[in-house]
Formats: sequence, C-alpha cells, structure tokens
Amino acid sequence: MSDCIFHDAPEPVFAEPWHAQVFAVTVALNEAGRFHWPDWAARFSDTLKRHGLSRALDGGEDYFHAWLETLEGLLAEQGAAPPQDVKKLHRAWEEAYLKTPHGQPVHLC
Repeated sequence: MSDCIFHDAPEPVFAEPWHAQVFAVTVALNEAGRFHWPDWAARFSDTLKRHGLSRALDGGEDYFHAWLETLEGLLAEQGAAPPQDVKKLHRAWEEAYLKTPHGQPVHLC
C-alpha cells in the first residue's frame, strides 16, 4: 500500500461562470473608484432584505441574482447603465444564445 494520500479536487468557488464574472466586474468597478465597498455592502444587504432572504445563503443562484440586481441598480443610479439599455442588451444576448449551436461561442451581431 502506498503512503500517498489522495485528496478530492477542491470544490469550485463559484457554481456558475456568470457568478464569477459578476463578482469580478463588481470588484473591478470598486477598484476603479466607481463606488466605495461599504456603500456596496449596504446596498447588497438592502437587496437581500428586500427579497426576504432570511435563510443562510450559500453563494447560489438567489445570492448572485441579488448581487446582479444590486450592481445593475447602482450602475443605473450612476447613469452608467440605464435600465432600458440593460434590458435591450439582455434580449440581444438571449436571442444570440438561442440561435447559437450547442458548444459554440455566443456572438452579438
């Protein structure tokens, strides 16, 4: 028998790629001076409370949907991402995604 100890591969920090992306965008905007982290934390907390998320969150879909909602609200308030522009872009991505064959990269035209 070998003296080697085998460990399971570590669990991914983010369950979905978009979770990591929205987190990274938020951190980058903070580092670029677009907002202060304490303000972000207060806004995010308000979003979670508004949704009535009283249970312990584990970083899943509900958590990151709330995170995205907070970021979109902050950027809309700053005039950087008006809601109508975000909705238009969302529809364009959804249309492009639905037209893209499985396994191929999605491109906006």
